[in-house]
Amino acid sequence: MAATTAQAHVARPLVPVFEEPASQPSLDRVVVAIPAFNEAAFISRVVADVVHAGFECVVIDDGSTDETGAIARRAGAAVVRHSITLGQGGALQTGIDWALARGADVIVTFDADGQHRAADIPALVDGLRSRDADFALGSRFLGGAVNMPRLRGLLLRAAIWFTRIETGMNVSDTHNGLRAMTRRGAGALGLQQNGMAHASEILHEIADSKLPWVEVPVTIDYSPQTLAKGQSGLDFVAILVDLLMGRLAR
Repeated sequence: MAATTAQAHVARPLVPVFEEPASQPSLDRVVVAIPAFNEAAFISRVVADVVHAGFECVVIDDGSTDETGAIARRAGAAVVRHSITLGQGGALQTGIDWALARGADVIVTFDADGQHRAADIPALVDGLRSRDADFALGSRFLGGAVNMPRLRGLLLRAAIWFTRIETGMNVSDTHNGLRAMTRRGAGALGLQQNGMAHASEILHEIADSKLPWVEVPVTIDYSPQTLAKGQSGLDFVAILVDLLMGRLAR
């Protein structure tokens, strides 16, 4: 497997955060959690990509009104369905809880819209193992961003700046849904933001946990279809407001 250029966070907890062995746990069982809302057009290809790469996956059907759940099940995924739509953050927490309850050693979060590549998952898992980390964060700016619009890049750069100030983490990317975590790392997360602001909330919780993290190069593929479902500038402002209010409430 090709070596990754991972940037490690050097801070370590002085005492164990959880009552687990100090050594890195087994990373044998990887579960890929895929939150999905009305992704019938993409979900079969996404699940097939993950399954063909040799990974178990669970699709969290977040109250879809189309056939997302049924298509995902036929493609080879386990499916958990929300009766009402909670948003991507809520669906992601459901997926993390489901994987932990079923003994996953590593949980990978993966978008349902076709932007992520299952071929990047082994590098994320290797980042956890080789750098003794609890979180491996995918970075498109260390890897690649295919057909990313200029405005999207500028918004992401602004979000990176904001995240660095708020968390103290010298990240090169933010709002990238492709990431991996150990059981210990997953247990440190308790997402409260149901909407898209969960992506920044995760980084806040990683910083607060003091658990080690690395960044790993990944590739994000943009297409007219995926961009149509993406975030606008107004969405980005709403995310910042949600995060600021969340910080004030702590």
